[in-house]
Amino acid sequence: MPKILLVEDEVTLLETLAYNLKKEGYKVLTAEDGEEALALIRDKQPDLVVLDVMLPTLDGLTVCRRVRKDKSIAHIPIIMLTARGTEADKIDGLESGADDYIVKPFGLGEFLARVRAVLRRAPTQTPDGTQAGSEQLVSADLRLDLTSRRAFRGEEELQLTFREFDLLAELMRNQDVVLSRDLILNRVWGYDYYGDRRTVDVHVRWLREKIEADASDPTRIVTVRGVGYRFEG
Repeated sequence: MPKILLVEDEVTLLETLAYNLKKEGYKVLTAEDGEEALALIRDKQPDLVVLDVMLPTLDGLTVCRRVRKDKSIAHIPIIMLTARGTEADKIDGLESGADDYIVKPFGLGEFLARVRAVLRRAPTQTPDGTQAGSEQLVSADLRLDLTSRRAFRGEEELQLTFREFDLLAELMRNQDVVLSRDLILNRVWGYDYYGDRRTVDVHVRWLREKIEADASDPTRIVTVRGVGYRFEG
């Protein structure tokens, strides 16, 4: 049974979402402020965090950034909730490390669909250590172990979010092939994803910062103007 942490300071909305998630068969934890949320994420290791942006003590963007910087919990997917729906707000959420972004007010059907979509693609946490017989993708000094979901650049282990890992794996599987943003969205986020193409651009930028010698002059993930991206071995 997937465990979801719901973080929302609007009590009526918190109770409504929690009730409906439980009806769907999820185990639900709740928090009403950022500090409590961060403590629960570290202690309970939920399978998904649904995180409001505007929170007491710590705002949601700060919580998201701290999660992504903590190796023990960085893999946990996060859906941001916010009343602000401008493009800049969405980019702020994605650049903080969120995997999806829902603007209030939203329909319950849309909310549950996004939860299911993220959980369907989220990895389960695995023990440390590469498993015997695991499938790997290798390009020069870059190595992805698909079984343990660990990524290495030389001897250094990279701290990738689950979406960054899936994006890099998809690009490496199709080395030297140009993948359009729409195709990447379909294969990595799923056909039922509600976001837009900017999501791909943001995650590529984050990924470049982790795997490129110089993120401002990438040589592994190359932009094909007007189309998408190509991974070069």
